[in-house]
Amino acid sequence: MAFHPLEPYNELPLLPPIEELESKEILKATITAHKALARLEGSLSNLPNPSILLDSIGLQEAKVSSEIENIITTHDELYQYAVAERSVGNTATKEVLHYKKALWFGYEQVKANELLTTNLFTRLVQIIKENQTGIRTTPGTQIINDKTRNIIYTPPVGEDVIRTKLKNLEAFLNINEDELDPLIKMAVAHYQFEAIHPFGDGNGRTGRIINILYLVQQKLLSIPVLYLSRYILEHRTDYYQLLREVTEEGKWQRWILYMIHALEETSKLTLFKIDEIKDAMTSMGEAIKKELPGIYSKDLVEVLFQRPYSKRQFLQEAGIVKVKTAGTYLASLEEKGFLRSVELGKEKLYLNMKFLEILKR
Repeated sequence: MAFHPLEPYNELPLLPPIEELESKEILKATITAHKALARLEGSLSNLPNPSILLDSIGLQEAKVSSEIENIITTHDELYQYAVAERSVGNTATKEVLHYKKALWFGYEQVKANELLTTNLFTRLVQIIKENQTGIRTTPGTQIINDKTRNIIYTPPVGEDVIRTKLKNLEAFLNINEDELDPLIKMAVAHYQFEAIHPFGDGNGRTGRIINILYLVQQKLLSIPVLYLSRYILEHRTDYYQLLREVTEEGKWQRWILYMIHALEETSKLTLFKIDEIKDAMTSMGEAIKKELPGIYSKDLVEVLFQRPYSKRQFLQEAGIVKVKTAGTYLASLEEKGFLRSVELGKEKLYLNMKFLEILKR
């Protein structure tokens, strides 16, 4: 049955596509993107402690990926609640924090067993939505154009149909018999997941997490800090248009080029941001050493750049000082202008203004 937007697309072709995917233009694009990704990975490996970026850039990715679904929160609110002990009242902020939790969970799973599975996808969406949602079992899900309100796509229906297509997607991601370049496979797999649309909600965010996890699985990225959603948000019209062209006309080339270019540009952006963070850490470290030599340590600077907001507990957990002394340290840093204190409920948080500005840019 040919595709029709009002009919469930149960005939969505299995992977790999029968079309030729490795055109000269695509192969040339993959070479450039691999170089950009390798430079990013090289920068990460040169960091004294790469994990310090997981909280900050992971939250930034979560924020922007959620914005694509019109889930909006502010930087200040997001980063404050990420470290505060009080419960999060804003639903949008809560969902963004769940996205970051899902990204971290997926990363740990892929590092442990190197597999991308339907069970993992389901667990990711459950963490994002904070419920026990599973594979869609009832019809009625449709993709609607926000402007015209016209139905533009009806994904496959029937749990057995959806699971069969997801099992095929698993094999495509985990078995490399086709010898396709992994960047091409990422683009194809992302389209397929979006087309299967296996869950009632949260598919877009889950699909974007899978992109990053696949790069980790393929040893192209050691930690999940690629800021891919930023490019998609800024080129959202093209993103949806090219997805539709694959569905309606089988035009894979432009879609694959879009995704490879997104990966290249995102690698450059993330590298630039990491370099900015490294420079800010170096300059602040030198200034603290000069102004407050009695409290300076490399570990202290790392804590201040792990998250935009710090608190006494973080200094204690890092083994720098006891909680009571930590308060004195943070107050001294504020007095010298390195930090600014913020009251959130009964808690006092300390903002690293320079770090937050880098993340907001």
